[in-house]
This record gives sequence, structure tokens and C-alpha cells, in this order.
Amino acid sequence: MAKSRLSDADYEALSNLRYTLRRFMDFSTSAAQVKGLPAQQHQALLAIRGHRDEESMTVGKLAERLLIAPHTATELVNRLVSAGYVTRNSDPADGRRQTLALTQKADDILEQLSAIHLTEIREMAPKLIDILRAIESER
Repeated sequence: MAKSRLSDADYEALSNLRYTLRRFMDFSTSAAQVKGLPAQQHQALLAIRGHRDEESMTVGKLAERLLIAPHTATELVNRLVSAGYVTRNSDPADGRRQTLALTQKADDILEQLSAIHLTEIREMAPKLIDILRAIESER
């Protein structure tokens, strides 16, 4: 049996990183559900709100940001529009495309969720930094 080139510390750091990320994702899912949003809808709203490209957010770009298929993104946007979180608008530069924008309802819930997420991240930051430093130092 060949000896692994990875150290025990490498495996520990990777394990700790995955655990910490899973804890954050569990927190995020729970926080969104408390506000009545499925996790994927919360992620979509954040992706739309955080989009700062010169070109507006489209279903295709949303699919890319969420790592989902375009038809899945279309279904997701349909649900967001039906729930009153997102509007579709014809792209003035290309009438075949539709751009996405958040409604005030989405802005309000997203601000609440983002505030508690930032608090959680700030609390987790020292642990994450330690884990990442451990990974970096093992190079």
C-alpha cells in the first residue's frame, strides 16, 4: 500500500472545513425557512441582489451563479415571481432576454436574512481563518 502524500493535519483541516461549511449551510437553511423561504429561493434572491455586473441579471446568469440547469432556474424564477419576490422585465438591449429584479418584499426579507447571516459569519470567521491557515501552512 502506497503512503499518502497528505498528512493527518491535511485530512483534519479538510474535515474541519467541510464541517464548518455544513454548519453554516444548515444555519442558512434554517434561517431562511423561519422567514418562509426555501433555501434555494434565498440563494437566488441573494444572487440577484449581489449581482454587480454591467449587464442585468438574467435567468441564464442566475443558473450559472446557483450551479443549476437553465430550466431549473426558470422554474425557480417562476416561483419567485408568483410569490412576489422577483419581477421580469424585457431587456432593452435584447428583447429576447428577460432581466430579473427584486421587489420591495424581497429586499425586506433579504435584508433581515443577510444581517443574521453576516452576524453568524463574523462569529465563525476566527475558526474559518484558523482552518484556512492550517491548510495554507501544509503546502
